[in-house]
Amino acid sequence: MQENATSGAGHAEPARVTSEPFGKTPEGTQVELFTLRNRNGCEARITNYGGIVVSLHVPDRSGELADVVLGYETLEGYLKSSPYFGCIVGRYGNRIGGARFTLDGKTYTLAANDGPNSLHGGVRGFDKVVWAAKVIPGEDGPALELRYTSPDGEEGFPGTLAVRAVYSLGDDNALRLSFEAKTDKPTVCNLTHHSYFNLAGQGNGDILGHEMMIAGSHITPVDSTLIPTGELLPVAGTPFDFTSPRRIGERIDEEHEQLAFAGGYDHNWVLDKPAGALGLAARVCEPASGRVLECWTTEPGIQFYAGNFLDGTIVGKGGQVYRRRYGFCLEPQHFPNSPNQPRFPTVVLRPGQVYRSAMEYRFRTR
Repeated sequence: MQENATSGAGHAEPARVTSEPFGKTPEGTQVELFTLRNRNGCEARITNYGGIVVSLHVPDRSGELADVVLGYETLEGYLKSSPYFGCIVGRYGNRIGGARFTLDGKTYTLAANDGPNSLHGGVRGFDKVVWAAKVIPGEDGPALELRYTSPDGEEGFPGTLAVRAVYSLGDDNALRLSFEAKTDKPTVCNLTHHSYFNLAGQGNGDILGHEMMIAGSHITPVDSTLIPTGELLPVAGTPFDFTSPRRIGERIDEEHEQLAFAGGYDHNWVLDKPAGALGLAARVCEPASGRVLECWTTEPGIQFYAGNFLDGTIVGKGGQVYRRRYGFCLEPQHFPNSPNQPRFPTVVLRPGQVYRSAMEYRFRTR
């Protein structure tokens, strides 16, 4: 086991990163599991396979730590079947309609892995590759740097895309993830993170009693295959109005075309904050434990997914069965299908430009 530490203050344990083997891919590539621990005892375990957050222990109002993300205990679980538990998503997070887009007059055909559409980068997206990993100094203490170079044409996307992702766990109990990417040809890029959270503790019931606030007054409504229509729909007066906190389950099963298409919430909210600025996107509270999660991002949108497609067939950590709506995702992003929607904020990345994105999952109690 390797260890990297920074000096602590007073009697607090120093912040540190340790690593251990996590298994091998079918091709024989060694995979590592890194543990980031802050001075408060909070702990994030992250593997360089897919950049997956395997576990995340944070305290409740009594100081009791619990793992608040869904996932598997072993690499084999992620290799066998995973609905994107805890991973880095790319090269394009969310859906691209018809699994194709046109850029500079040329049409690119992508892998169709979600009906007729491309989802989360295709059949073998960034969630299914082994990233080069090393521990580096960071503002929050030691951080985990992951790098992956996606070759030109991978999953149909143009350009060689060099990606750098950095995870850190601050003493303010915030898990931070930042991205940088560069390309050698014009391409599209939209990277995000896909943890399934349950603030009562992973496997501990559904998330319908969690209280959600989303700082967005519009969504991008979708068609029956979950591709945005190009419109912006005001949330006022609809089940999508989370501008004031309310229970996730309060209106999730109401009769509404958008809810029917997705089996509940699985939509992109247009954030009200200034574009490019780090700002609050969503706040979630679990009343019994007192845990509060705030998601901050530089992105213009956030996908709120309520775990509608979890169906009880997955047995996760500790033998927990993950049933419908046992976890929720908050995925900071540019809007789905932006390459085919010129009115949406652009996702085009050209040589000489640097793609940058930052997100923070901040934990506290009340």
